[in-house]
Amino acid sequence: MLIQAKGLSKIYGSGENQVVALDKANLTIAPGDFISIIGPSGSGKSTLLHLLSGLDHPTSGSLTYDGQEIYTLPDKELSAFRRRQMGFIFQQFNLLPVLTARENILMPLLLDKKQPDEGYLDQLAELLGLRDRLDHLPHELSGGQQQRVAIARALIAQPEVIFADEPTGNLDSKSGGEVMELLKGIRERMGKTLVIITHDNRIAAAADRQLTIMDGVLSEVEAG
Repeated sequence: MLIQAKGLSKIYGSGENQVVALDKANLTIAPGDFISIIGPSGSGKSTLLHLLSGLDHPTSGSLTYDGQEIYTLPDKELSAFRRRQMGFIFQQFNLLPVLTARENILMPLLLDKKQPDEGYLDQLAELLGLRDRLDHLPHELSGGQQQRVAIARALIAQPEVIFADEPTGNLDSKSGGEVMELLKGIRERMGKTLVIITHDNRIAAAADRQLTIMDGVLSEVEAG
């Protein structure tokens, strides 16, 4: 799925209180790209992720997925499009504490009233090292295991694009490294497009394409 952002801007407030969170960003993401977007806190990187995924609307600019302008879709259609085509991984694992790992993973399918593909769930559990953890509640899992559950949840609807916002931010360096290796392996094995927001140079360096954002201005780091 080809994603094209043209002139994306997000401005909050007006007059003297105006804040330009994102300034005329242009970005093309090809199918299977692994992109990192790095910047300090407050640089606009989360704003960019929210705009690229349709979680927020820009002040100006356009965003197309395979030529379809997504900001013009009614909210209900946009939500359905997001559930089908995108998976999300956040710094906070956002697992429901009263549900088992299996139930948390399957939640996106339940929202769309879809029957789970048990074979695919088994494949994900094996890939992510969760086979013997599926019946555990979140508080019975380590931070790294909880993030693996969140990754499986992001993948269960078989989306084409994975957006990860500081996916290792709540993990120690060992668990964080393991999660990054898993994400790279999933992207290579399943052919997913992976967009990672981070403030960590080591994580950013793992991507095929690196972009930086500073004061709302997006630029690509030249390879080499």
